[in-house]
Amino acid sequence: MVEDQGPGASAAAPVVTVAGPHVDRAEEVLTAEALAFVAGLHRAFEGRRRELLALRRERRAEIARTGTLDFLPGTAAVRAADWTVAGAPRALQDRRVEITGPTDRKMVVNALNSGAEVWLADFEDASSPTWANVVGGQVNLIDAFAGRIDFTTPAGKAYTLRPAAELATVVVRPRGWHLDERHLLVDGEPVAGAFVDFGLYFFHNAARLLARGAEDPNSGPYFYLPKTEGHLEARLWNEVFTHAQAALGIPYGTVRATVLIETITAAFEMDEILYELRDHAAGLNAGRWDYLFSIVKNFRDAGGRFVLPDRNTVTMASPFMAAYTRLLVRTCHRRGAHAIGGMAAFIPSRKDPEVNAAALKKVRADKDREAGNGFDGSWVAHPDLVPVARACFDAVLGERPHQKDNPGPAEPVTAADLLDIAAAGGTCTRTGLHNAVQVGIRYIEAWLRGLGAVAIFHMMEDAATAEISRSQIWQWIHNDVVLADTGEKATAELVRTLVSEELAHLRAELGEEAYSAGRWDEAARLLEQVALAEEFPDFLTLPALPLLG
Repeated sequence: MVEDQGPGASAAAPVVTVAGPHVDRAEEVLTAEALAFVAGLHRAFEGRRRELLALRRERRAEIARTGTLDFLPGTAAVRAADWTVAGAPRALQDRRVEITGPTDRKMVVNALNSGAEVWLADFEDASSPTWANVVGGQVNLIDAFAGRIDFTTPAGKAYTLRPAAELATVVVRPRGWHLDERHLLVDGEPVAGAFVDFGLYFFHNAARLLARGAEDPNSGPYFYLPKTEGHLEARLWNEVFTHAQAALGIPYGTVRATVLIETITAAFEMDEILYELRDHAAGLNAGRWDYLFSIVKNFRDAGGRFVLPDRNTVTMASPFMAAYTRLLVRTCHRRGAHAIGGMAAFIPSRKDPEVNAAALKKVRADKDREAGNGFDGSWVAHPDLVPVARACFDAVLGERPHQKDNPGPAEPVTAADLLDIAAAGGTCTRTGLHNAVQVGIRYIEAWLRGLGAVAIFHMMEDAATAEISRSQIWQWIHNDVVLADTGEKATAELVRTLVSEELAHLRAELGEEAYSAGRWDEAARLLEQVALAEEFPDFLTLPALPLLG
């Protein structure tokens, strides 16, 4: 192995152990050189990653003690100063429609062909991190850039790539800082999933993408950064980028990263996050679903004023969500960065015209609002929604690639605005509790089988929406919520009853053979574990990981 000379490296060459099961073509990804590069990231930055995870716990304890959050006094000068991020490369100038999805072979072809400007190639919430998915996704991306990817369904339908000029720009989302990759060890320690996903992709593709840049404007090593909780975590990513570029001889500033503002703590540090990444920053994204989960997680013991009503009643028009997006647009445009809107999770139906019409109406209203409020682009989860979102942004942008000259709505955004959960209105109902149980069980069961993005009740669900489901169950129980539609109190006993009823319904719906072939009982036990535990588990994926292949 090549000895890493970065900060924190030891004298001996790293010992790298691949502990995962066999994956076809893994040898093309897990080369000695690529593994040495990932090991270098681990040795240089693992200590700091662990320190930052400890800081998360300390900050959560402080929120529990005070019941509030505020903008950081120590970084006021950064917020007040005039500065901008590096200019966007050509491939990221126009981002009006971005499609998201996992890196399985069919999705790679469909996403690149979708007509969206950007494809978020997801190793995080839309991907179940089986070793086959982790390694196979890297194989698929290499094949896509080499122009040799295709896919044929069991029914014989073939999918192939369109000409390069018509393909979406790839922006990879590695896993968040909190997740380990138990199948890859360096010096006997699991490597962070973030280092694995970023490192393997960057090692195999950064130089290839740059070499194609002259004839292919959609090329470059671009990333989405998930689950960031503050500017110190963004600083670590910036150090990783700097290290990686130097190690492979890639010019400094080539990497571009868009940060998902999907935690309540990060919402108070948007300026600081962009500042830390300013030579590598491309923008911020309103990660709405994880943002709601983060509010519950951080303020879970702060009383009834932080209780979220039924998930489907909390819209982006809710005052605290509107404040969050106003601040994001204003911050991005002041700093010369793109402001990217949130996910349209509704799934159109090609078989049910009524469902399709309802989905398209909701998506159109959502994207009209975002474009009108100053966003430069937005996310969709299905290729059929690309033209719908495009029409909404075309109506505002016209021929312009973005609207960074639009400062966004003028109302100031205060800490109180960001934390005014009670103003959302809405109620907590048995119907909402039942839906949380249904989504939780159905999503977790699919995740255990290796599927990270799942259509459930005409919505595209991923780990973020599953987190909302289980965290709301926990929150309602621990705040003695009375359900508005039945007058019952939300209790662990009621949840267990709903779980039991849902399993019986699934058994009857699927039939005994199909039910037994699934992982429904395991999914139900895991949902109860993460939703009914006395202490709130930070992420449902942490206790779920040992159950994966």
